[in-house]
Amino acid sequence: MNQDYIKPDNWSLIEEGFEPDRVKSSESLFSLGNGAMGQRANFEEQYSGPTFQGSYIAGVYYPDKTRVGWWKNGYPEYFAKVLNAPNWIGINVTINNEPLDLYQCKSVDDFRRELNMKEGWYKRSFVATLNNDVKIKAEVLRFLSLSHDEVGAIEYKITPLSGDAEIQVQPYIDSGITNEDTNWDDKFWDTFDVSVDDEGAFIQSRTMKTHFYACTFMNAHLQLDGRPLDSQPRTSKNSTYVSFTYDINVKKEQTLTLVKYGGYTVDRDHDKYELITAAKQALANVKNLGFEALLEHQQKAWKAIWDMADITIEGDQKAQQGIRFNIFHLNQTYLGTDAHLNIGPKGFTGEKYGGSTYWDTEAYCIPFYMATKDQHVARNLLEYRYNHLEKAIENAEKLGFSNGAALYPMVTMNGEECHNEWEITFEEIHRNGAIAFAIFNYHRYTGDYSYIPEKGMEVLIAIARFWHQRATFSNQKNKYVILGVTGPNEYENNVNNNWYTNYIARWCIEYTIENISKIKTEYENDFMRIMHKAKLSEAEIQKWKNVANNMYFPYSEEHKIFLQQDGFLDKELIAVDHLDKAQRPINQYWSWDRILRSPYIKQADVLQGFYFFEDHFSKEQLKNHFDFYEPFTVHESSLSPCVHSILAANLGQIDQAYAFYLRTSRLDLDDYNKEVHEGLHITSMAGTWMSVVEGFGGMRVRNNKLSFNPSIPREWRSYSFKVNFRGQIIKVIVNKTETLLELEGEHEIDVIINGNLVKITPDKLVTIV
Repeated sequence: MNQDYIKPDNWSLIEEGFEPDRVKSSESLFSLGNGAMGQRANFEEQYSGPTFQGSYIAGVYYPDKTRVGWWKNGYPEYFAKVLNAPNWIGINVTINNEPLDLYQCKSVDDFRRELNMKEGWYKRSFVATLNNDVKIKAEVLRFLSLSHDEVGAIEYKITPLSGDAEIQVQPYIDSGITNEDTNWDDKFWDTFDVSVDDEGAFIQSRTMKTHFYACTFMNAHLQLDGRPLDSQPRTSKNSTYVSFTYDINVKKEQTLTLVKYGGYTVDRDHDKYELITAAKQALANVKNLGFEALLEHQQKAWKAIWDMADITIEGDQKAQQGIRFNIFHLNQTYLGTDAHLNIGPKGFTGEKYGGSTYWDTEAYCIPFYMATKDQHVARNLLEYRYNHLEKAIENAEKLGFSNGAALYPMVTMNGEECHNEWEITFEEIHRNGAIAFAIFNYHRYTGDYSYIPEKGMEVLIAIARFWHQRATFSNQKNKYVILGVTGPNEYENNVNNNWYTNYIARWCIEYTIENISKIKTEYENDFMRIMHKAKLSEAEIQKWKNVANNMYFPYSEEHKIFLQQDGFLDKELIAVDHLDKAQRPINQYWSWDRILRSPYIKQADVLQGFYFFEDHFSKEQLKNHFDFYEPFTVHESSLSPCVHSILAANLGQIDQAYAFYLRTSRLDLDDYNKEVHEGLHITSMAGTWMSVVEGFGGMRVRNNKLSFNPSIPREWRSYSFKVNFRGQIIKVIVNKTETLLELEGEHEIDVIINGNLVKITPDKLVTIV
C-alpha cells in the first residue's frame, strides 16, 4: 500500500481535503466512462497545478510512428496511441475579475469529491478563498449518460459567501489538445470546422492518418436559485476553440448554476458528413429530458447493471469498496454493445500501453462478461479476434511464417501488431494460446458450440500452424523445443523452453485436432468449407501431432516441479521477502539487466498454466509449484495477485488468498505499484471478480455442470454474487456456516456443491450446510 486517502465506503469513493500532490492520482480513480467515451476526473475550471488532462473516445486511435534506437526487421511501423480527444468539460470561472484556480487560491476548505458507483455520478465541492479575498462555495456534479451514450452532463453551482459578486462563467469546447503519451510530438487531430448556432457549439475534427471523424459539441444554460436565467452569452471562437461567456451579478448566498451538456458524435455511428446533425439531435434529446430526468435515467441504468453484476461482502468495508470499484470501472469501459470495440488495459483513464486489446481480454475479461452479461457479449469479443484473423496471418508473415500461420498481436487496435518492444513483439508469443483458450472457455461455460464450426475453427487452425512452425526439433533432446521467448513473466526475455509457452502450444494443437475431428463427424458442410478455405490436409495434421506428442518440458526431479525455463535454477534463488522494500517495485529502481538475471517473477507464469489447466494436474502438484514459485513473485503486474488468490483458495490457504484478493481489489485505490497517476488497471479488474467467484466461490464448470466449492475469509461475515449460466441466473450466498443458492430461471438445474449434486428449482432457496 502506497496511499491511503480514499475513505472506506460501501458504494462510493470519497476524498476529503485538497492536496495538489494527489490531484493526478484522483483524476484516475474518479474517472468516468459509459462504454462510448470516458474522461479522467479533471477539474472543469482552469487548474495551473500538476494535472493529466484526458478525454477519450472508444475505438479512436493514432498510429504513432515507432521510435527505437535500433530498428529490427519485423518491428511494427507504429505504436497505436489512445488519443486525448477534444475537451468538452471546460468551464472557466472568474469572480470579480479573479480566475478561479484551486492551485492559486489563498485557501481551499471543505474540499470533497465523491464517485458514486451505485448511481454512476461524480461530485466535487469546496469552499475557496481567491486572491482578491472573495470567498465562494462550489458544487459540481458530472456524469456520462448510459442511456444517451454520446452525451455527458455537468451541473456547476457557485455561491458567493463573502458578499455580492460579479461572476463570469465561460463554458467551452477545445480541440487544440495534445497527448500525454507521444513518440514524436505529432499533431494528432486536424480541426476543419468550428461553428455556433442557436442549438449549440460544434467542432468538427478528424484524426491524422487514421481519419476518424468526430464532432465535439456543447450546449449550456443558467439558473439563479433554481430559476432559469434568460441570459444571452457572448460567443468567442478561433480555429480550434469556441466558448460562451456569461456575466452575472450574484448576491451573497445566491446560487448561480450552469448546466452544460457535451460530448461527441463519431463516424463509427453516423455518416461523417452528418455529425453536426447527429449532435444536434443528441442535444435535443437530453435537453427535452432535462438534467434531473437524465440523472434518473442514469440511476436506473446503473441499477440494472448492479442487479446482475454486484458482489456483496459483509463485515469488510475495504474489501466491499474494492470489488465494487473494479466492477464499476469494467462496466464504464465496456458494455458489450459494440462488437468493434474491446477492453483497453487503461480503459478511459489514461494513455499508457497504447493499443486497445491485449491478451488480458481473453485470459481475464471474457469470464467476467460471460457471467455478468450474457454469452452474446462474450461471443462479440471472440468475433473481434476472428475479424482480425487476416491481420494476424500478416503479422506472422512479417516474421517469416507461412501457410496461413497466425500470430495475434500483443497490442492492437485494428489487428496489426503495434507494440514496439522487441521482447514483447517477437517473443511473448504465448498470447496466441490465450486466444485459443478463450474459445475453449466460451464453449465450456456457455455450451454454445456453434461458434467453433462457424468461425473459431479457422482461428484455431491458424494458431496451430504457428505453433507447428515455431517449434524446433532438438537432436540433443530428441524433442521439439521453443526457443527465444518471453513468457507471462516479462522479467525474463529471450529464454528457451518457457514451460507455460510450450504447454499451451501443445494444448492448442491437441485442441485444434480434437475439434477438427468433431466437426468432421457432426458438421460436415462446415468441415468441407473450412478444409477447403484453409487448404488443410491430413498430412499437415499429422505433422502437428508429431510436434505435440514430442514437446519438451523442462523439469526438476530435485524439486518435483516444471521449470519456468531451461535456466531458471541457474539463478541466485533469493526469495522476495529478503528484498529491501525501499527497492520495490524493482522495475522502478533496478536496471533491466539486473532484473533479467534475477529470479523474480513479475506475474504468474508456470502458475498461469496451472490456473488455465487446473484439471490436468493434481492438488499435490499445484501445491508444489505454488510453494516453489510464489516466494519469488514480486506481483508487479496488475494481472498477478488475482491468479495467486484463486490458486491459494483452491489449496485451502484462505488467509493468503485473502491477502492477494485485497491487493488485486485495491491495487489502484491503494496504489500498490506507485503508478495510479498514469491511469487504472482496467483489464486486471476482471481478475478481482474472478478472485471472489472462482477463488472463494470455487466456481468451475465440471462435466457440463456448474460447480462450487465455497470458502470464506475470516474477515468476512458473508458474501454473495450472481452468475448467468446458460440463460439461468444463479445467486450464491456464502456465510460462515452454510451456502445458499437461488435460481432465477424457467427450469430446474443441477449444480455441484462441494462435490455433491444438488438440484435447484426456480425461486426456491436451497441451503447447504
